[in-house]
Amino acid sequence: MERTLAQSEVLQVRSAGRASTSYCPRYAGPQAESTRWAFSGGCNSRAPNLRRSERQVLRAAAPEQAETSLESIATTEDSLAQPEKIRKVPGRQTYRPASFQELVKDATTSVKNAIKDGLTRMEVEFPALPGNIDGYKGASDWFIDSNIQLALAASKMVRADSGKRVHIVVPDGGEYNRSYKMFKAALEAADGISMGHLKENSKSVFSGFNFFGSVPDTDAETLSQAARKADLFIVVNASTIELPDVERYIAETVGDRPLVLWNLELDTLRADLGLLGFPPKELQYRFLCQFTPVFYIRQRDYSKSVAVAPFIINYSGCIFREYPGPWQVMLRQDNGEYACIAEDVRRYNLGEAKEELMSAMGLDTEVEGSAMQFLRRGYKRSTWWEDAKDVESVDSWRR
Repeated sequence: MERTLAQSEVLQVRSAGRASTSYCPRYAGPQAESTRWAFSGGCNSRAPNLRRSERQVLRAAAPEQAETSLESIATTEDSLAQPEKIRKVPGRQTYRPASFQELVKDATTSVKNAIKDGLTRMEVEFPALPGNIDGYKGASDWFIDSNIQLALAASKMVRADSGKRVHIVVPDGGEYNRSYKMFKAALEAADGISMGHLKENSKSVFSGFNFFGSVPDTDAETLSQAARKADLFIVVNASTIELPDVERYIAETVGDRPLVLWNLELDTLRADLGLLGFPPKELQYRFLCQFTPVFYIRQRDYSKSVAVAPFIINYSGCIFREYPGPWQVMLRQDNGEYACIAEDVRRYNLGEAKEELMSAMGLDTEVEGSAMQFLRRGYKRSTWWEDAKDVESVDSWRR
């Protein structure tokens, strides 16, 4: 008898070390049992280098097995002679931050761990606004103000824990005056935290004139002194057009000191590179590829139609990374908690993450190589910057 299942019934994830299963409710016929996938030991029990496309090769070699142990897959992987080593640092089994303060704390901890390991070019990416605010937020005032507020909170944590001076960098003088007006009290009360902009070292012909009327323009020399004293830089709210200014600022001001690109939505900015009026793609190959994602959450919502009730199955997940842990694919449960279903030392693209989510949900029902699978997946499942491994100066952004 058919019935509608809640997502909590579709996937039941328990604590580390316990068994958990995923089940697809597309039909209750005799083949339903063959769609069950067993997780014996949680996300970290699987060898991280073995992705779904590689597991399909193993499953094709033994199609008669209805349930496949992940330990046996990990053992089989040893014979594939993977060139990369498995990370010894485990990832999270589940993740559900209670507040933005906890998100910022986790991101700040990842930044500090990366600095201890000698990294100087870092990326932090997570939703800066609640998920119920729809639409693209990259250019909205809410998004801009929230990013500065979160960067200020992170700066205070870094200052309190390590005593490092932090310099928050906004795109230009106009944005600096606006932001300084809004957060003046917090900046003046926080010792060792300053704010500047990407063009603070260039003297403008309009320097000294105040077009905003409420906040006097800070002269370039004062901003430069704050930048020279800083131990850590946090760049916020830069657009694609301003990425060359970020590169120039690093060369002229930052040098070898650590710098964090904070919630720039780099994958969105990369998509504009090479278009008319935007910087060339070489900026990714030369510059953006240097930044290691130390804290990364990229959420996506999906749905798939099935032949029986409930006819449409909605599922959500995210690509997650918390330095020095591995890259992880996490599935969102009904209670809002994210549960790890796959991990790897290499960065997942969105197509690979979706395949992992479908596999965990038991929704990968199309025959490998079939026309239906092609129609479901599409011709291209990766972007030009994800495919350009041979022309990158470094591959830090993938690690």
